[in-house]
Amino acid sequence: MIEGILFDLDGVLVSTDELHYLAWKQLADRLGIPFSREQGDRCRGVSRMDSLEIVPEQAGRPYSQAEKEAFAQEKNQAYRAMLSNLSPADVPGEVVPTLKQLRQRGYRLALASGSKNAGLILERTGLGAWLDAVADGTCIRRSKPDPEIFLTAARLLGLPPSRCAAMDDAVAGIQAGRAAGMLTIAIGDSAVHRAGAYNLTRFDQLLELFPGPGEEGAL
Repeated sequence: MIEGILFDLDGVLVSTDELHYLAWKQLADRLGIPFSREQGDRCRGVSRMDSLEIVPEQAGRPYSQAEKEAFAQEKNQAYRAMLSNLSPADVPGEVVPTLKQLRQRGYRLALASGSKNAGLILERTGLGAWLDAVADGTCIRRSKPDPEIFLTAARLLGLPPSRCAAMDDAVAGIQAGRAAGMLTIAIGDSAVHRAGAYNLTRFDQLLELFPGPGEEGAL
């Protein structure tokens, strides 16, 4: 029986993918490096340092670890500046009603995001009010597809992994949820790749999977 549902943040509860792309593109443009949408898609769901194996692929020269750390900080500063304009209006309309209904049905909800900016995003959007626990990039050492973030979120909820479902829009996130021993729910790009045990086209389809007491669901 599933008792807890764990959500990635970017691309699931709120979409900041475009802001990530623009921040990386800003860095690449300053360095004079071509940076494509395809590269931006490959940066989804992975850490900033891992992304810096992707962003400078066409640089024509290697960068030192110190340079990459400076680039990561520069990108993050640009991204956080863009986040300052986020508001509850940026949350897709079906997200909050779905979270509210899931809590009313007795499910415990947690964030499981590798983003170190998750706290700022939750604050700006008001999404934190609908979560029982938050695990983010400040809590872990290993990024997805390592299962650490999902295992941490389950522990914060006080639930065994087998009683949790992991929802993510990145294939790496679905791989992490599966490695954690959880039911996996894909949405967005990961659903296009049919990566999850369930592959959704809309966030509110969660209500069909997870019924209230005495109701029948799809699981």
